[in-house]
Amino acid sequence: MTRSTAHNEGPKSDHTPVLKLENIHKSFGGVVAVEDFSLQLKAGEIVALVGDNGAGKSTLIKIVSGVHSPTHGTISLDGETVTFADASTARSQGIEVVYQDLALADLQPVYMNLFLGREAVYGPLKLLERKKMMSETQALVDELDVRIPSAKAIIRDLSGGQRQGVAIARATHWATKLILLDEPTAALGVAETAKVEKIIASLKARNIAILIISHSLDQVFRLSDRICVLRRGVQIGVKETAKTSKNEIVSMITGVS
Repeated sequence: MTRSTAHNEGPKSDHTPVLKLENIHKSFGGVVAVEDFSLQLKAGEIVALVGDNGAGKSTLIKIVSGVHSPTHGTISLDGETVTFADASTARSQGIEVVYQDLALADLQPVYMNLFLGREAVYGPLKLLERKKMMSETQALVDELDVRIPSAKAIIRDLSGGQRQGVAIARATHWATKLILLDEPTAALGVAETAKVEKIIASLKARNIAILIISHSLDQVFRLSDRICVLRRGVQIGVKETAKTSKNEIVSMITGVS
């Protein structure tokens, strides 16, 4: 599959974390949104970020994706400290985000959405290479088992689950290091949620690190390798999913044993 040549190479080794957050603090005026947060993600690992509304989860996603700068603390990719001037800087470093609103162009076909803002062009007039974009899109959605009529289907004609699959496919196409998923199945029914979860689980094989926000603990336990709990901007702890229980995680989220 063709990828942007501007991207950095993939992770350096199995021992170097893809993403390392150290002592991240974020304040908005006098309000502390995130207090002293540290976390590492390895290639091919899914870490879930959980907590009640206002816990600081979305703020952290925005810090990692370059939307916000931390008030202090450091972000490292593949062992090298980085700073993101904006979201496009983070994308150029191989980080992609799938937000709840998906940021898809409803009136455009799937293939144009996959290349939105990064269209393949040729010649001095920069004509669109539609056949190339279509074939790459079709190959990717087939590989990820995103079941859509074709790469030429218009986004507005797709179901919620199909749209979510397209948004995840786009992130997968461009991410070389990390995908951030913000409530990826919040608006979906049971059957479509299962399909999207299957796509997310398949990303582990691509050796990409994944940080997922989800309010569904059932989903968190199905998908994640580790669970990081936030409460009112404070990091309560990180647990290996296989070695914890829903009751323990709920107690960490609420502060009630």
